[in-house]
Amino acid sequence: MKKNLVVIGYGGMGGWHVEHALQSDVVNLLGIWDIKEERRTLAESRGIYAYHSLDEVLGDSRVDLCTVAIPNDQHMEVVEACLRGGKNVICEKPVALNMEQLDHMIATANETGKLFTVHQNRRWDVDFLAMKQILNSGEIGELINIESRIHGSRGIPSDWRAQKPYGGGMVFDWGVHTIDQILQLLPDNKVVSLNCKLDNITTTEVDDGFKLNMYFDNGVSALVEVGTYNFIPMPRFYMRCKKGTAMIRDWREETQVVKCKAWHENDVLPVKTAAGLTKTMAPRDSVTTDTYTVARPASDVHDFYRNVCKAIDGEEPQLITHAQLKRSMAVIMACFESDAKGQTISVCI
Repeated sequence: MKKNLVVIGYGGMGGWHVEHALQSDVVNLLGIWDIKEERRTLAESRGIYAYHSLDEVLGDSRVDLCTVAIPNDQHMEVVEACLRGGKNVICEKPVALNMEQLDHMIATANETGKLFTVHQNRRWDVDFLAMKQILNSGEIGELINIESRIHGSRGIPSDWRAQKPYGGGMVFDWGVHTIDQILQLLPDNKVVSLNCKLDNITTTEVDDGFKLNMYFDNGVSALVEVGTYNFIPMPRFYMRCKKGTAMIRDWREETQVVKCKAWHENDVLPVKTAAGLTKTMAPRDSVTTDTYTVARPASDVHDFYRNVCKAIDGEEPQLITHAQLKRSMAVIMACFESDAKGQTISVCI
């Protein structure tokens, strides 16, 4: 049976949730609630019921699930009201502006026995899924290091993302996704140290980019970089493993893989470069490597809501767990600490 859903906040992501709910096989959209009258009027013009207040939403016994897509600084108050009103809750990211807020929401969920999770939709990105698939297959061996980059050239948007009180900045906007993806690739390994440098190229109020290096207890390192002033973007993913390398230049492209099948050091001939010879950097050939592409994996964003609905019924565990949310938030808080101190800091995350 479908779960009855209300979307709270009918802005950009709220509209996204409404659109997908109308196409969903597991939720039935009862309506929306937005504090702005013009948004409620817009919903009604599209044939969507607009609740008159949050109290009306909470008083509607038909509502099984609320998706909260409002300004980030208001998440905790509304999430907790929904949980105490007997509703299961999905919250948009960033779920909180600090660990204390997140702990409050988790405690309320545990107290009320209602499901609480966050819309980490980038776990369904095909580029991330491709990297995860190759790594988990073991086809190019154990992971050495991975680089994840999101590059744009338009600066930071002039909405909440540019305003510190609302959780603006690229660490909260894109870092919350890219950090979560890396942690999903290394779920059983602790981050033992990290270094983060924030950018302030187009604004000084919040970070408009950042570079984060994470070091794990198994010797693996990960680079996460988000930039909004990069007119030539670097590859989306670059992964080195003990038997080869995988790279995705752009999320729309297939994964390029070069797998080492033989070493053959003795037969390497020097190659000419601009100002001399080099044997060290001589390119590989088909005798020692296999070069191929891996097709983009299938992905369905509706699987997020499918999991939430099954988790509500106890049929499967929720995919985005409280422990995962706390781990990502701990890394985010450590990013700000590292930048403020201007140094690498030791952690256990």
